[in-house]
Amino acid sequence: MADAAGIGLWTVPLAVLGGAMRVSTPFLFVSLGECITERSGRINLGLEGTLVMGAMSGYGVSYLTGSPWLGVLAAGVAGSAMGALHASICGLPRVNDIAVGIALMLFGTGLAFYLGKPLIEPSAAMLPSIDFGWWSSIPDVRAALHINVLFLIGVALAPILVWGLRTTKWGLIVRTVGESADAARAMGYSVNHVRLGATTFGGFLAGVGGSFLSLFYPGSWNEGLSSGQGITAVALVIFARWNPMLCLWASLLFGGAAALGPALQSVGMTEGYQLFNAAPYILTLLIMIATCSPKRTLIGAPAELSITK
Repeated sequence: MADAAGIGLWTVPLAVLGGAMRVSTPFLFVSLGECITERSGRINLGLEGTLVMGAMSGYGVSYLTGSPWLGVLAAGVAGSAMGALHASICGLPRVNDIAVGIALMLFGTGLAFYLGKPLIEPSAAMLPSIDFGWWSSIPDVRAALHINVLFLIGVALAPILVWGLRTTKWGLIVRTVGESADAARAMGYSVNHVRLGATTFGGFLAGVGGSFLSLFYPGSWNEGLSSGQGITAVALVIFARWNPMLCLWASLLFGGAAALGPALQSVGMTEGYQLFNAAPYILTLLIMIATCSPKRTLIGAPAELSITK
């Protein structure tokens, strides 16, 4: 077993590893949900509001029932309602889904803050985690390997969605609607109904991602909980080329970058910590610039998506 005195050098990478798994979980669920939504040909920019509504609903139900898993379910239901509302409005003639998304982002955050005012003080039951570092007596190792079950569910969900999109009937229908609405109609499928289902599912996952924020990390309800994670996850989907597995890796990369600042502060590096805290956003910009090309930028984008027209 390693000597605790020799762990100092590894404090930062261990903290980044643990932070990557914690911070990436909301990004992972939101980006996976948005990936399915966009594969159907619709973009939902209201996910910030959905994420916050999920966080508030999950925290409230967990507080009232004492069950964090009922809170997760309630968060998913709240997210589904936001997604269904978005899809229903966008299904009307001459309605722009980007404008609707922005409106619902503001609506969702405002409604969550209003309904969640009584929840700022009470303490709700938190989600459990699994101690994968049980074998070590070093606190830093055990802290880094304390993993929440929702993260593991998200990791398992990514390849399942890849398989579903490629090999199942519903995956073919979603992809067809996203690539050519006319072809889908010719096959007898209702474009609006398919997009309603995809957007509702995407909202469900975004709501679950929000419950992680309030029920595990940071594990409270307040108005500054999200910090733009919902809208950032939309950018991750574009960076991941609309591939669920790449959404997983992009979320982990972004989560690790977000954990870099606190990790460096924990070992006494306080100079310019604000710049370290901006690392994920700087990284996103650098990657977008590095991969930008008139021929490659929208590879994998569904043809019916608004940004491709």
